[in-house]
Amino acid sequence: MEQTLVAEAKDAPRAGDLAFERLYRSSRDDVYAYVAGLLRDSAAAEEVTAAVFERAYRKRNRFDPGRGEPRAWLFGIARNAALDELRRRGRQAELTTEPADLESLDATESAEDSERRLAVSAALERLDPRERELIALKFFAGLANAEIAHVLGIGESNAGTKLHRAMTKLREACDGNA
Repeated sequence: MEQTLVAEAKDAPRAGDLAFERLYRSSRDDVYAYVAGLLRDSAAAEEVTAAVFERAYRKRNRFDPGRGEPRAWLFGIARNAALDELRRRGRQAELTTEPADLESLDATESAEDSERRLAVSAALERLDPRERELIALKFFAGLANAEIAHVLGIGESNAGTKLHRAMTKLREACDGNA
């Protein structure tokens, strides 16, 4: 009987593993979108996303809740992994959206929506890579300013100011495309 309890305890998932599983399920699509935006290569983004979660799982016991939220910690790992991949490739990081897959577009999408999407894509191309990264962290990853600050290693007010400036430039660039 005692051996059965020990075996069951060994097989039972630990609380940390369940928390990691919840983090994975709630963040996997956002991490992929963020990494794909940085790499501009869907196959590489899949590989890097897998590596991100592998690294995070191995380091899960080192996560300190007093230093920030789990998502910010995870996106810090994602940022480093994507930048490692870009360095490995020997090119500079350029954050842009992936080209549209014409076959996957919804047939009910209006011409106006399509034009708006193209205008935003063109406007993003005109931004500095660091500004595009801020926008990706905010809107692709859905991070709060405090989380963005943690990922980038800057102050929260600095992150908010930089994000505001990037959004202003994006709006101006979109207006220029209209």
